[in-house]
Formats: sequence, C-alpha cells, structure tokens
Amino acid sequence: MRWAFNPAVMRHLLNLWPPFFFSGIKVVELAQDYRYCKVELKNRPWTRNINSSQFGGSMFAMTDPIYPLMLMGSLGKEYMVWDKQADINYITPGRGKLIAEFLLTDSELEHIKQQTEAGEKYFPDFVVHVKDSKGELVCEVKRKVYVRKKPKYREALS
Repeated sequence: MRWAFNPAVMRHLLNLWPPFFFSGIKVVELAQDYRYCKVELKNRPWTRNINSSQFGGSMFAMTDPIYPLMLMGSLGKEYMVWDKQADINYITPGRGKLIAEFLLTDSELEHIKQQTEAGEKYFPDFVVHVKDSKGELVCEVKRKVYVRKKPKYREALS
C-alpha cells in the first residue's frame, strides 16, 4: 500500500472513493509534502437540500478524512492517526461550489512530534473554513484528531 500514499495517487483514490465521488466532493490539490489540500463540493441537484442550498452533511463530509490523511502523509509510518471528534457551525446557506482549504504548518507538526515523542496520545485541534466561490464563509468545522506513535516506535513508558 506504500504506492497509495504518493500524493497524486492518493488524490485520485479519494476522488474515486464513493463517499466523495457520489457526493460531488473533489480533492483538487494535495501537496507533495501533504501540508496543503484543497477540496471542492460541486453544485449538483443531488448535493442540495430542500432549500436549494448545499446539503450540510456533504459540507461536513468534505472535511472528514483530510487532516488525518495529511498528518499520516507528513508524519510518516511511525504514527497512528484517527479522526476523534468534530463540530460544525453553519454560518450561512452554502450556494454554488464550496471550497475548503487545509494547511499544516511546520510548527504544528513539530508540536505534535514533541507531544507524542515518548508514546503519549495527543489530540490536536484544527479549524476548517468552508467558503463559497466569492470567498464568503459558509461554515466552520472544528476537528480533533488522535495522534500516537505506533507501539513498535514508542519509547518504553515508565
């Protein structure tokens, strides 16, 4: 499965993944170092709710696996990464194509490594802003991620 973590391959796999493909969600960019990702939610009749705005579940889904995936790609095979918790705040109805951008900074990655160095669990928080094509904020998604070194890479805990 190592080939699947090539960012170009992973982007295509995500775009064919049924929860994304059938929801009109597309990963349009995934940086070679996994530190930046851009995801779009297309405006299709089957992605709209009864009020003709984008379905909230699709907005939530477009943010679901991205930070764990980026962390796995950035931190490497030594770490287990899982989504732990999420919260969404709908600001205004999403109309048209929606966009979410994800960024991992050097300082965030360094902090995660420091917090997990001896094998401890760590739960970093990330905030994703979903915007419309005019750049207006549609919703804010707060995601908490579980990060821990895999058992064979942990220091002996006292």
